[in-house]
Amino acid sequence: MSINGVQDRDTLWIGGEWVPSEGNETIEVISPHTEEVIATVPHASEADIDKAVAAANQALTAGPWAAMAPAERADLMAAFMGTLAAKSDDLAQTITAENGSPLMFSHLGQVGATLMVLDYFTNLTREFPFEEERQGMLASVIVRREPVGVVGGIVPWNVPLFVGMLKLAPALASGSTIVLKPSPETPLDSYLLAEALEEAGIPKGVVNIVAAGREVGEHLVRHPGVDKIAFTGSTTAGRHIASICGQQLKRCTLELGGKSAAIILDDADLDATLDQMLGMSALMNNGQACVAQTRILASRERYPDLIDGIARRIEAMKVGDPAELDTEIGPLVAERQRDRVEKYIVQGQEEGAELVIGGGRPAGQDTGWYVEPTLFAKVTNDMRIAQEEIFGPVLAAIAFDDVDDAVAIANDTTYGLSGSVWTTDAEVGLDVARRVRTGNMNINGFMIEPCAPFGGFKESGVGREGGPEGLAAYLEDKAINRF
Repeated sequence: MSINGVQDRDTLWIGGEWVPSEGNETIEVISPHTEEVIATVPHASEADIDKAVAAANQALTAGPWAAMAPAERADLMAAFMGTLAAKSDDLAQTITAENGSPLMFSHLGQVGATLMVLDYFTNLTREFPFEEERQGMLASVIVRREPVGVVGGIVPWNVPLFVGMLKLAPALASGSTIVLKPSPETPLDSYLLAEALEEAGIPKGVVNIVAAGREVGEHLVRHPGVDKIAFTGSTTAGRHIASICGQQLKRCTLELGGKSAAIILDDADLDATLDQMLGMSALMNNGQACVAQTRILASRERYPDLIDGIARRIEAMKVGDPAELDTEIGPLVAERQRDRVEKYIVQGQEEGAELVIGGGRPAGQDTGWYVEPTLFAKVTNDMRIAQEEIFGPVLAAIAFDDVDDAVAIANDTTYGLSGSVWTTDAEVGLDVARRVRTGNMNINGFMIEPCAPFGGFKESGVGREGGPEGLAAYLEDKAINRF
């Protein structure tokens, strides 16, 4: 079967080889736009996880990867970047087909951002001090940063390639090996990833890719041959994974949920702000982004203009086939996700929020798991639609009294992943950014910068990805004292 550039697969990427699964289950990949099966792939079994972990351990301790200097690893990573970049169009189209991301976002946010991450860690590998000498009080000390070991990388369905690279690139940079487990909703792009690794000459067993569901994923988390878990997903799942890692004293990095706020100060150009913010950070990827700034804050004086400005822009958005480059809002990834979002829309109205626009299914869209982009007004920050992660194209507009009140509202959440402040006063913007307790804060824009640490405060996670801090999470420090 081959539809929209995707195809059936009958093997897994383990130990540098395309091998059949040890189990007999398959994953049906369903188009969120047509609701049709577009491909089938093997559903990895626990035995497949065992094989992948064994291959990763073998590559870690013996063979060419174990003996490579950082510069040699960087050369291979550079080759990998070239083979991956050559597949950019196929990757973007495949991700759009499997999870419904608008094609333009797939090119920029799914693939382009992935290549930026790989490029950053490739360069960092060449310059990072994996070993240095210090003169201590009693002895000369060599401080080494050694690979953490075998990594289990658990990847979500919303931005599978990008989030996967936030785990894969630092693992390669560190000299570790990795078993990647893509989500069963989005396994197809990982086959192109494996092909790029193979074409680049990454040694056998360094990277293993086994798509599976939660039960098999838990087997990976609990596996005694895995030294570190890197997980991106819900806070609920993150708590469970953290408890397992805590029992085993296993290292873990957890990037979890968010309910981020965009604070629009009175001096900001409202039209320019909304033009930039809505697509870039509030409704990106159909609202299915942990960093989405879905709480939009404005002063009571500007609040009516905010509501009017957002409503006009939502009304003009193109909702439909994600494979068309001018589509702004595509379908949600699965029927269960649409059901979840629709329940929150009902909940918002029951709580007393005003449904300004949207809230239903797009007219004329007979198939696909679509929800109209939706705006609620008269939202108070204690409402569930303001406190809980909806993960869909639903915005909550909240009024504030002054800047201190805006900061208090932004901080009044169990999450702390992202956020933004919009102003023409650079110093005021920086002051607000410093006061919001969140791991990623933006002034007049939005970006996850590869050179900077990315992760969350509070229930948004543990640890950081990106920057030297992200590499450090894949290293163990060792002191060698020389007398």
